[in-house]
Amino acid sequence: MLWPVETRSVSPVFVGRSDELDTLNDALGRAGAAEPQALLLGGEAGVGKTRLVEEFATAACRQGAVVALGGCVEIGADGLPFAPFSTALRALRAALPDELAAAAAGQEDELARLLPELGEATSGRHDEQGMARLFELTARLLERVAAERTVVVALEDLHWADASTRHLLAYLLRTLRTGRLVVLATYRSDDIHRRHPLRPLLAELDRLRTVRRLELARFTREEVGRQIAGILATEPDPAQVDEIFERSDGNAFFVEELAVAAVEGCCTGLTDSLRDLLLVRVEALPESAQRVARIVAEGGSTVEYRLLAAVARLAEDDLIEALRAAVGANLLTATPAGDGYRFRHSLVREAVADDLLPGERSRLNRHYAEALEADPGLVPADARVTRLASYWYQAHDPAKALPAVLDASVVARRRHAYSEQLRLLERAMELWDIAPGEIRAALRPVDYTDVYPPCGCDPAATPLSYLDLMAEAAVAGRFCGERERALKITKKALRILQDEHDPQRAAWFWVQRSRLVQGLARGDGWQELGTAQDLVRGLPPSEVHADVLANAASWSMQHEPGPEAFAAAERAVQYARMVGAREIELNARVTLGCLMVDAGDVDNGLEELHRVKDAVLREGVAHVAGRVYTNLPSELESVGRSREAVPIMREGLAFARRYGLLDSEAWIWGNLSESLYALGDWDEAAEAAAASLGSAASAKPRGAGALRLAHIALARGDAAEAGRQLALAQAHYGTHDPMPQVQLPVARIALDVAAEEGRLLDARAELDRALTAGFPPGTHRYGWPLLLAAATAEADARVLPAAADGRAEALDRLAEAARKLTTGAPVWQAYERWTRAELHRARGTDTAAVWSDVVTDFECLDRPYDLARVRRRLAQALLEEATGDDERDRATELLRLAGAVADHLGARPLAEAVALLAQRARLTLTTRAAPRVLDPAESLGLTSRERDVLRLVSAGRTNRQIAEELFISPKTASVHVSNILGKLGVAGRGEAAAVAHRLGLFPAEALDPTR
Repeated sequence: MLWPVETRSVSPVFVGRSDELDTLNDALGRAGAAEPQALLLGGEAGVGKTRLVEEFATAACRQGAVVALGGCVEIGADGLPFAPFSTALRALRAALPDELAAAAAGQEDELARLLPELGEATSGRHDEQGMARLFELTARLLERVAAERTVVVALEDLHWADASTRHLLAYLLRTLRTGRLVVLATYRSDDIHRRHPLRPLLAELDRLRTVRRLELARFTREEVGRQIAGILATEPDPAQVDEIFERSDGNAFFVEELAVAAVEGCCTGLTDSLRDLLLVRVEALPESAQRVARIVAEGGSTVEYRLLAAVARLAEDDLIEALRAAVGANLLTATPAGDGYRFRHSLVREAVADDLLPGERSRLNRHYAEALEADPGLVPADARVTRLASYWYQAHDPAKALPAVLDASVVARRRHAYSEQLRLLERAMELWDIAPGEIRAALRPVDYTDVYPPCGCDPAATPLSYLDLMAEAAVAGRFCGERERALKITKKALRILQDEHDPQRAAWFWVQRSRLVQGLARGDGWQELGTAQDLVRGLPPSEVHADVLANAASWSMQHEPGPEAFAAAERAVQYARMVGAREIELNARVTLGCLMVDAGDVDNGLEELHRVKDAVLREGVAHVAGRVYTNLPSELESVGRSREAVPIMREGLAFARRYGLLDSEAWIWGNLSESLYALGDWDEAAEAAAASLGSAASAKPRGAGALRLAHIALARGDAAEAGRQLALAQAHYGTHDPMPQVQLPVARIALDVAAEEGRLLDARAELDRALTAGFPPGTHRYGWPLLLAAATAEADARVLPAAADGRAEALDRLAEAARKLTTGAPVWQAYERWTRAELHRARGTDTAAVWSDVVTDFECLDRPYDLARVRRRLAQALLEEATGDDERDRATELLRLAGAVADHLGARPLAEAVALLAQRARLTLTTRAAPRVLDPAESLGLTSRERDVLRLVSAGRTNRQIAEELFISPKTASVHVSNILGKLGVAGRGEAAAVAHRLGLFPAEALDPTR
């Protein structure tokens, strides 16, 4: 058993840092109230970050919290993937074994990528959501473990963190929602130069209001004096404090070193370099201890005792004596687990490592690699392959380094550490040409590659090629978000393939290029897919061929749905079945089922989607299941079966959360918002849309969420908020990849916002752009709401003189578009009739009979808001045609029903329109309290009817128009106007309108002629 040796260089008294400790303790208290906390602790090397974390951890433990520490591990220039999280989870498992087991239940195979003790990590499918899936499961694991007990996860030395660790930390801090959890991470601020990879992460986290960032300052002179007193166990001489403070500049670690140096009498004659001071401490050791220190410095952050013994090649007694000297000098310290050694401070290790000669460094790395190859049990199993690859690479031995680096890349891929996989593959490509030919010839794709299908060759017999490495690197780059690097690799591969006759491999790379171009917002990817199709055309069926067709069909479904997309999907299914590519087959069948529904073969299309759903759940194909849970309810919604879609989406949300399918979850939330809106559950629809924005890993599902919020805001009368959400949606969608299913809903909301703000010409321009682009087959679900919105805007603006110019042409274009657009389901047949009724209203030819047919259609549908809107229109038509009490009674009941729905939904514009119509017609809606729309004007002596007339005068109405709106004769309207002018003491209508405006009698929306 090894143990740390207590020395006098560390002050037993904790000095200063009261404000920082208060902040940390405050975070602990908030976490105890189930409010997760995130803190970043920065400071220069040696300023005292670790000591502060230790003090806080001790205090947290005293309060009953569980503290899990994890440090970023450096091996040469490399970091171990997820090392601090693995260490912290291991500590949690030791402290709370039952709680962690319960929290990980059902996801052990995924979480084993971070904590191998949970079981064997399955190979699983690797895709762009693989890493996000692991991150989501990790975040939920920590939330569950911290559900009942406060947990502190402290991650040290982020400046050494690998990319995957940085990505996981960013995800965790962005998404923590519940649990008694504190996440504390430390980093060296003086190491974060302009191009340091941690710098963008810090900038991102600074923008999160949930993350607090602390910067540790150097000690003051007074604090340095207290620190020295603690080290010396006596009050120091003031002159000595002044000297040490000046030389250390308040850096706590250098204060310790200078204080010890002064006591040991080696302060005289020191150079001005504090780094040299550290080396003087080393050089004062016996030669054997110096040698051991150099070996430990090159071995990594921590070196296991047995590995150190194998590399040092000293007799055990001599090794122990050397270690005792280094520990006694406070240079090395034993690890907490007692199985290895590390430098007491990384600054000392860096000074010793920097002092190594180049040949000495290579030789030490070779010795480490040879020792590890001879006895793999010298280091923990989860770090073995990565460390061996680093040692051989730093030893500059290509023959040994190439296979070791490739082995490490496979381990990184299995852990979803795609950033590290990419770095290792780039290192392998660097080594490829300088490695001996016989080494390369012995490598096999089956051992190192996963993404490129065999396509007829035997992967166990075919030598690994440079293009195999490029394929793996391109996909790893796409998965980890390094699309620029991936695109460069892909372009280089395609240049190489110009000189080789391998159309299938070239087609595969063109598919990758298509995905990358779309991901980088540099195009829609179709040109690349077209090239891939040309390359495989006429070739025998293969997995690549099936994948090309499946991608082409999926692209066409979203961009240019129609017969060609349908044919491509059918061929993709056929080819995939012929070559046994089950996942490609299932994916293509999802596309095929959607295209069937959109083409009007509703029952068969939905039946196919249900069959695929059952198959993917049975066979465990999670990524296709995510797509089914997105598309099946969407297709149900497209034919008006909202209530049937909702339970499937709730099931899909649970599935997506369980498997960490972030984008699938976001799409499902957006679709759920749409269905809930249709069913009249607007509050939950808004919550679902917000969840879509918050859960998405990529931009487009966030765009869908924002668009849903814009739609709800419009219906509730908040045009400004609708405009903000529309702009957000447009920013998320971008302009590089236009799709009808995006463009048409965006155009519809943009048209509605423009109409609501009185910008009819802008609304017409939106419609013109949409009609010019056209409605591809299957997009009628987006086309009808757009045409209805345009027809309604024209009808509402019928009395405005400014709208007259161009109205006839706009109405003709709308009528022609409505004539050509298919319906395909009862809901769109109702929308067609509604749109034609609005066109009649725009022309002044609508009748109660026209609107009665529309109401009849919607009474058969489960869409309460739409029904309320058309009931209001029918009531208005009945009142305009009223010849007796029967029509007025029916109108009253229609308005009562419409108003009740509007009040329930919070649809303010509809509620006000209902109330205004009832007021104008002198109807009493006795079963509801009608909102008071207009401000009182009793002080002017105006009657209720005169107030109504003045409102219309202020809106620029003529006597005849006033008569039409108020259901009175033009002569009566003239009398009211004369009375108003007299009561206001003005000479004309313009002056009356000015008085009303100056007194603020009518809000702007009350003057809106569309109401």
